[in-house]
Amino acid sequence: MTIKQYNDKALSHLSYAIVSNGEMAIVDPARDPKPYYEFAEENNAKIVAVFETHPHADFVSSHLQIHKETGADIYVSKLVAADYPHKTFDEGDTFEMGETTFKAIHTPGHSPDGITIYAKDKTSDKEAIFTGDTLFIGDVGRPDLREKAGNMTAKRRELAQAMYKTMTTKFNDLSDNVWVYPAHGAGSLCGKNMSSDNVSTLGNERIGNWAFQKQTEEEFVNEILDGQPFIPSYFGHDVDINKNGAANFKASVSNIEIQLNIESFSADAPVIDTRPEASFKANHLKNSFNIMARTEKDKFETWLGAIIKPNEKFYLVLNSISDYDEILSRIAKIGYESQVKAVLTLGKTEFESSEDLNYADFKENPDKYTIIDIRNVSEFEDSQKFDSAKNHPLNELRDTAKNIPTDKPIMVHCAGGYRSSAGSSILESILPNAKVYDLSEKIKDFN
Repeated sequence: MTIKQYNDKALSHLSYAIVSNGEMAIVDPARDPKPYYEFAEENNAKIVAVFETHPHADFVSSHLQIHKETGADIYVSKLVAADYPHKTFDEGDTFEMGETTFKAIHTPGHSPDGITIYAKDKTSDKEAIFTGDTLFIGDVGRPDLREKAGNMTAKRRELAQAMYKTMTTKFNDLSDNVWVYPAHGAGSLCGKNMSSDNVSTLGNERIGNWAFQKQTEEEFVNEILDGQPFIPSYFGHDVDINKNGAANFKASVSNIEIQLNIESFSADAPVIDTRPEASFKANHLKNSFNIMARTEKDKFETWLGAIIKPNEKFYLVLNSISDYDEILSRIAKIGYESQVKAVLTLGKTEFESSEDLNYADFKENPDKYTIIDIRNVSEFEDSQKFDSAKNHPLNELRDTAKNIPTDKPIMVHCAGGYRSSAGSSILESILPNAKVYDLSEKIKDFN
């Protein structure tokens, strides 16, 4: 049994290919199936199975496309009530592939329909569990994402209690030597305190993971419900897409209108400008939101799906048409590609610009400014950079901007500078008569 882990760092999403005796299975695949196809070819293996541990909220899976293109069966819990061709895979069900036996373990907690895939190699006795969003390295999946999404809805406290039962009963018969392969690593919004490690053993988790420690159900529930990150707008949208099965990846991003080197433009929908902060501030279309997509370290997908609502149309500004494939593929990861009205690049026209900050004046006279902290609520409560700052989380800013006074210049900051460019551009758009400044990376001077 050969296991290959794939890491989509922008979403902290981990997926897997398992090869045994010329056959291959995939667990929780990303939107673009090509890397799995390439691995199958390298190993002269036939893709025969796709396991979905649950309907994912934070990314769109390619399980249906893989089924259509390879003939592989999709295995998923009957509780999902999936609307795509599939074979049900529930507690105690098994599947044989080459020298590997797969078994389903029902592990509710993150979702009511979640399963863990147990795999054992007959020749080497290697054992592994693919835990989806149930068991992470150092943490467990959050229980508050299915109250309004999916075929099976469940209240967060009920799922927290289910997670307690899962952690205290479902893995007891497995040895410490079982390898643990989760669907997410540190940085994912599907948990709050994940390790930077992307693989572990059950023995290590029993020692180091808080969820395995001896505690009452009430203590466990209180801990798992406390301080969870915000829920981006797109999460419920993606659960529904994954329950139905997504459209073909390449086809979905290949027929979007392109307008190059525009010299005039009247937008009838939000404009998402993906260029670097300096380029945006020097020249941008009116009412643009600057959500930068420079590298995979920029959480572009997350913030696009937090600021733009599902089914809300938007225009997309690129730094260069050479960025088209990469940026559109990132948008497709969260199922927003059909919302793009057109892809734009700017010509030589000077449209709008953002005012430069007099940093010395702000540093000496912060009381002359209305300071808006756009970090998440938990970040704000943990540490305030300025005593007078008001918390308006970025994912809520389009709705709360109208409550921000404009009698003084507005200074926007986050934790490191990335989010504040988006936040200040939103305020410039919604509060056109206000002076809005972005503290950007200079926030680090106040740490």
